[in-house]
Amino acid sequence: MRHVAGHGYPVPRVYQAAGPDLVLERVRGPTLLAALTSGEVAVRAGAELLADLHGRLHAVPPRPNAGHGVVHLDLHPDNVLLGPAGPVVIDWRNAGDGPPELDLAVTALIMALVATDREHPLAGRAAELLSAFAHAADGDLDSGLPGAVALRRDDPNLSPGEKARLQTAAALIHAATPC
Repeated sequence: MRHVAGHGYPVPRVYQAAGPDLVLERVRGPTLLAALTSGEVAVRAGAELLADLHGRLHAVPPRPNAGHGVVHLDLHPDNVLLGPAGPVVIDWRNAGDGPPELDLAVTALIMALVATDREHPLAGRAAELLSAFAHAADGDLDSGLPGAVALRRDDPNLSPGEKARLQTAAALIHAATPC
């Protein structure tokens, strides 16, 4: 977080870091998910904001001795706070170094998993957001998709139902990706 913040990327200030414990700046404002759900932010604008945040992150120079730039690997609407000074990206526990296409594909896959859940109240909105994100994102979602599916398959926080829908979600992303 300090690395990307040092390059102007919007993250909460880190006041103290000791092992896994962090003391961070409190950012007041709704999540992008809450703003999308309430209609405060339009789907297209939300997708463009996510794509812009990815683009800005992937433009940050790599950390010293890293082969790739920084990737968040969990950059979805519930991890973006709409603070008074603009959007702020939170929840960096999955972050590391990697290719931008993987990061974009993970975000798309998170949205596609919601979109393919017929029981989820936001399934339709997630499908709209995914389509808009696929058009707004500057990168190849398809090339990052195999790695994203593997990451999510190994994620212990995914339910069995989500894991069962991974291939369906990947097909939805492929269908949404512009030619």
